[in-house]
Amino acid sequence: MDKSAMSDPQQPATVAILAYPEATASVVYGMYDLFMATGRDWGIVTSGEAGPSLLRPLVVAARAGPLLATNEVRIEAQASLQECSSADFVCVPDLNIPPGESLEGRFAEEVEWLRRCYAAGATLASACSGTLLLAEAGLLDGQEATVHWAYCDELRRRYPKVMVRAQRALVVSGEGQRLVMAGGGTSWLDLALFLIARSVGVDAAMQVARINLIDWHAIGQQPFARLARTRQVEDAIIAGCQTWIAEHYCEHSPVAAMVRLSGLAERSFKRRFQLATGMSPLDYVHRVRLEEAKQMLESGDDPIEAIANAVGYEDAGFFSRLFRRSVNLTPAQYRRRFGSMRRALNAGV
Repeated sequence: MDKSAMSDPQQPATVAILAYPEATASVVYGMYDLFMATGRDWGIVTSGEAGPSLLRPLVVAARAGPLLATNEVRIEAQASLQECSSADFVCVPDLNIPPGESLEGRFAEEVEWLRRCYAAGATLASACSGTLLLAEAGLLDGQEATVHWAYCDELRRRYPKVMVRAQRALVVSGEGQRLVMAGGGTSWLDLALFLIARSVGVDAAMQVARINLIDWHAIGQQPFARLARTRQVEDAIIAGCQTWIAEHYCEHSPVAAMVRLSGLAERSFKRRFQLATGMSPLDYVHRVRLEEAKQMLESGDDPIEAIANAVGYEDAGFFSRLFRRSVNLTPAQYRRRFGSMRRALNAGV
C-alpha cells in the first residue's frame, strides 16, 4: 500500500480493520459496511443515486486469505499485515477470550504491527475487549482507556500504568488524540461513527447514523455491568463469605457478619478480602445489592423505597445516590430504560 495515499486529499482515507480468529465477524464486517456506506448510501436513499464512498475499508490479518473467526464464521482478509504497511485508521475488533487468559506472545505479529502503524501516524481504535491488544502493545501506558466492563479489572491488573475509565463507553487519548476506545459490545457503532466524523465530517457520520438507526451510547456502559467476579477458590474462607453474602446481602451489618463467619481478626479479614476480590468488603456488599436492585427495577413495579429496603438500605435517598454514582442513572431512569426493554423482549418470546 502506497503511503502517499495517506496525504492525497483526492484519495479516500484507508481504514484497516484487523482480523484474527478471536474476533467476531459481525464486528469486523459491521464496521466494514458502515465505512463503505459513508458518502455512498445517503445519495441512494435520498435521490436514488449512489454517491462516492468516502472511506476505503480493508480487512487485514497476519496472513491474507480466509480465517475462521469466532462462532466458526469465515472472514476473508484482503491483505496481510506485511502488505498493509500504512493506513490512516486502524480498527481493532473484540477479542473473544476469557478475561483471565494470558496474551503473552499470542498476538506478537499483530502487536508489533499496531506499534508500527501508530508510530507512522495512524489513529488506532479498539472495540470492546480489543483494547487489551493496544495495552499489550504498550500504547496505553500513562493514558486513559476503556474496555468492555467484564475486562476492566483485568486491564487494571495486567497493565497498571493504564488509567481505566470503566464508566465511559468511549475514550479518546494518546498523542494527537490518536487512541480511540469503545467499551461495550455494541459500542463499535459509536467507534465507527466517531471515526467517520473525524475523517470525513460530522454530517457524513449523522447520515450513516440516520440510515442505520444508530443510537449513541451516551449513558456509558455501567448500567450493563454485572458482578463479573466468580468465587475466589484460591482463598476458601473468602469464597465462603462471598457465597454467604450472595444470600444474605440484605442483612444489617453484613461486613461484621462476614468477619464473624471467617473467624479472622477484622483487619486480617479486610486485607484478605481486598486481595481476593479486588475491592473492600463494604464495596463488594454495595455491588451485590445494586445488582439485585437492577434486577428488581427491570422486572417489577415496586416503589424505589421498597426496593431500597429489600436490598438492605433503610435510607432510600442514600440508595438512590449510591445507585446513580455507580450506574450513571437514577433508579427511576434505569427502570424506564431497561424495564421497557425487558418487557419488550419478554413479549417476543
